[in-house]
Amino acid sequence: MANEKQSGLMFNALTAGSKIVGNIAADSDFRIDGSIEGELNCTGKVVIGEGGKVKGTIICQQAEIMGLLEGKVNCSQQLSLRANGKIEGDVVTKTLIVEPGAVFNGSCSMGQPKVAAAAPAK
Repeated sequence: MANEKQSGLMFNALTAGSKIVGNIAADSDFRIDGSIEGELNCTGKVVIGEGGKVKGTIICQQAEIMGLLEGKVNCSQQLSLRANGKIEGDVVTKTLIVEPGAVFNGSCSMGQPKVAAAAPAK
């Protein structure tokens, strides 16, 4: 199984016509062609296909948006907003790629993740 994950063969998928309401935790890549309302916490890459829709929060390493995201996304590495993708909400990422034709309405914070300062010793 480790070899399958390294080569990108292991992933989760929500197919068109399917809907999940609730929170999801995934330890491999996740493709969404259906609809999710809630939080998706993924240790890999999240792909929202052209017909996919997420209303809520995504936390991941990488994301590729070709469908609709309404809410927040926190990508520790790279977020790609493709030509027919749409984000309505807030983005935190290290790198943002926006193709011509994409729609992004919201705020974006980029750069290295901020580490909270330790409390002073007493």
